[in-house]
Amino acid sequence: FLLTRHSRVCRDPAGRKFGLTSGDMAALRTLLATRSRIRLCRLSHPASAGFGSGSAAHGGSGEVDVKRLDGGDELNGPAFPPPQMRQLVSELHRDSAVRVVVFRSLLPGVFCAGADLKERARMSNSEAEHFVLGLRSLMNEIAALPMPTIAAVDGFALGGGLELALACDLRTAAHTAQMGLIETTRGLLPGAGGSQRLPRAVGFAVAKELIFTGRRVGGEEALQLGLVNRAVEQNQAGDAAYREALCLAREILPQAPIAVRMAKEAMNRGMEVDIASGMAIEGMCYARVIPTRDRQEGMAAFIEKRKPRYTGE
Repeated sequence: FLLTRHSRVCRDPAGRKFGLTSGDMAALRTLLATRSRIRLCRLSHPASAGFGSGSAAHGGSGEVDVKRLDGGDELNGPAFPPPQMRQLVSELHRDSAVRVVVFRSLLPGVFCAGADLKERARMSNSEAEHFVLGLRSLMNEIAALPMPTIAAVDGFALGGGLELALACDLRTAAHTAQMGLIETTRGLLPGAGGSQRLPRAVGFAVAKELIFTGRRVGGEEALQLGLVNRAVEQNQAGDAAYREALCLAREILPQAPIAVRMAKEAMNRGMEVDIASGMAIEGMCYARVIPTRDRQEGMAAFIEKRKPRYTGE
């Protein structure tokens, strides 16, 4: 997207114009000042996001907001995790208008290759421990985002890169992608949540094999193992997984946003406790949906045989 420091009117790659709010401009100036490739994009209309009119199920008065955190080679340096990413994740926690978050990379062939091992080798023991604690904290913040998150893996996702993808709710991958928790090949173990999230994704036996051996898997095998939700052939542009992530987001966007958030909370919290406690958590989340206008709209739309227009209220 073509953005400037002072203009509030921006153009997407097709030349269509869209506007930015004061908050968007403040975030934009910060990111431009750092020359970071972590970008915050606000898409004011469904069509401009490539979602098409069919995704605007919440009506013309609503907005489809997709905030995109773009990583790449910047995620591999000594500043990983970059402070801008932590700031943006914090903002996402407070932004009730955002319905889906997509993590992708702008660096061809690389989603995130993890931390710079040369830089890590120069750290003292205390510095290395502090580094990993910060990284683990960021992954936990991403995992705790209230809206659905999707990692679009179009290339290498190794070590901390795969841990970033595992912190997301859903993952898409190109067949050419390479994913692995390779820390044991470097005298380490996954320290940013990988040892906990990988078993929950693929099962303990498979996770132990992958971590013990440090083996990498491609997109097709990752789909068979349950590591990713969808795997697609890579395209000429090298962004097939990102395109598939947008398709997945398109399926989520028309649904009632509060219901989707509560469903995520119920599942995430419920899987950590016994079934009886999980049922209680489900009941609490369900109770928070009952008084919403979206629930009333969903019932009315069903009776009137029309598509619902959810507003997130």
